[in-house]
Amino acid sequence: MNAPPTGWHDAAACLVDGSGEVVAFCEEERLSRRRHSIYRKPRLAAESCLARAGITAADLDVVAIGWDAEQLFPGRFRDDREFLEHIVGLAFGDRLPEVVRVPHHLAHATSAFHASPYERAAVLVVDGNGENESSSVWTFARDAPPRLERAWPRSASLGYLYDAASTWLGFSFLNAGKTMGLAAYGRAAGLSTAPLAEVDGDGFRLALPGPLGGGGALGGGGALGTGGALGGSGPLGGSERATAAQIRAEYETTVAAWRGLYSRIAGATGPDLPEERLADDPRAVLVAYTAQRAVEECVTALAALARKAAGVEELCLAGGVALNCSTNGLLPGPVFVPPVPHDAGVALGAAWSVRPPTAAPAPLDPYLGSPVREPHGPAPAAYGLVRAELSVEQVAGLLLDGQVGAIAEGRAEVGPRALCHRSILAVPRDAGVADRVNRIKDRERWRPFAGVTRAAHGPRFWGDVGHLSRYMLGAAPVTPEGRATAAGVVHVDGTTRPQLLAGDEAPVVGALLDELDRQGAPPVLLNTSFNGKGEPIVDSADDALRAFRAMDLDFLILEDSVYRKPYRR
Repeated sequence: MNAPPTGWHDAAACLVDGSGEVVAFCEEERLSRRRHSIYRKPRLAAESCLARAGITAADLDVVAIGWDAEQLFPGRFRDDREFLEHIVGLAFGDRLPEVVRVPHHLAHATSAFHASPYERAAVLVVDGNGENESSSVWTFARDAPPRLERAWPRSASLGYLYDAASTWLGFSFLNAGKTMGLAAYGRAAGLSTAPLAEVDGDGFRLALPGPLGGGGALGGGGALGTGGALGGSGPLGGSERATAAQIRAEYETTVAAWRGLYSRIAGATGPDLPEERLADDPRAVLVAYTAQRAVEECVTALAALARKAAGVEELCLAGGVALNCSTNGLLPGPVFVPPVPHDAGVALGAAWSVRPPTAAPAPLDPYLGSPVREPHGPAPAAYGLVRAELSVEQVAGLLLDGQVGAIAEGRAEVGPRALCHRSILAVPRDAGVADRVNRIKDRERWRPFAGVTRAAHGPRFWGDVGHLSRYMLGAAPVTPEGRATAAGVVHVDGTTRPQLLAGDEAPVVGALLDELDRQGAPPVLLNTSFNGKGEPIVDSADDALRAFRAMDLDFLILEDSVYRKPYRR
């Protein structure tokens, strides 16, 4: 699991059986309805996983957490019982499970490799920080233990570099996706950026400004810092083991130094325009694109280094930076990113570190969350909603008429990307639909959307990004036909973040795409997460009904029913 005090955001629980098969996976935010579940124990998530299996906490053999809590909080807990009660809050009775503390980057790497279809792969982990590292390179094989090849210290953190840009822009560090979306305006304008890193065949070094730096100067007035390659196949070379408090202080100092550098680059300490108009603010676009280019250059170099170290082309990515779809889409394939590359995913990786899957390799099924179930709150009729049986033909007609709807069916997808089980849908034939959906979700008008189609139709609309289109985790260039027929999912830089449906993994959306094709319309839909501003993706039927009533949506598909508002024609 990922749980406080070590994993203080994106708490999650995952249950695997003795053969490593995933029984259930749940992020605490989906049930608590508190986005990113900051400082919240994954109690509800763990209870949901146990209920899915029909067992209790006393039936567990092992509890694995994706952090070395002993290093980060030395001496804080008297024994494993106190530790378990603190991190998850469940009653284990007289039979206490074994507790395993898995190093953070190992948990990330394990989640990526075992979710992939590969027998052997290079694995690259890039995030803010683990216990002692910020980037690491691994070799994984199904028939051998994982091998750490290289690691880079916290001072070389690309996550910190990006967090600083996000907070300079006025976002939370948990809103890095906004920074990535804004950076596309710099790419589209062909901006030149100050170099923040020096990249070569041995890795990269960052231009850490001020007292953190040392060595030759790079652009923007910063000095070349301590982000050089360290480590080998053994422990992280030259990196100090630190407690959580020390890491936090180091983070604050480093991010503040990066923000100071961005201020010098932009000539201001923050944007000139409010958040909803940042795409029109040259300073804001410059800072976002400067950080984005640095991440792209460094991750590209690290990916090449990882492949060389492992001796294979198959590459897996994990860590929070692996959510950067623009960077992922630039990497030559084959590339695999799991649906949960961020910190919630270490719940999966920690479990697999103890019980790796024994089945033949296959891409992870992302629909591991809670089933929709019947609403337990007020019945839809009490909300004044009008119900009809689901008719794919009729819903396709509503979408072609320009209506915007939402869907909640089956088990929820895991991770931050809506994959057609908890999605908002629209026909994206013109750019205006993006404006309307942004208004519906109360998002900034410059934020982009993604498209979904059947795998067979993908080449019509956008470039091939391989497995990245399985979970909507890679940006792809849009084709001329895509620009002409699906303008609502084309970002300013000419890319989209596509999803391809390979089979019946999303039955209703797949049927809608087939019906659009049958009616002679382009078989592509705008697909974005079903949630209001500041909320996590809906989970249950009750969540879906509440969100539908609160948002300016035209219809809701809830399993085999379609709900309309009485004042909508």
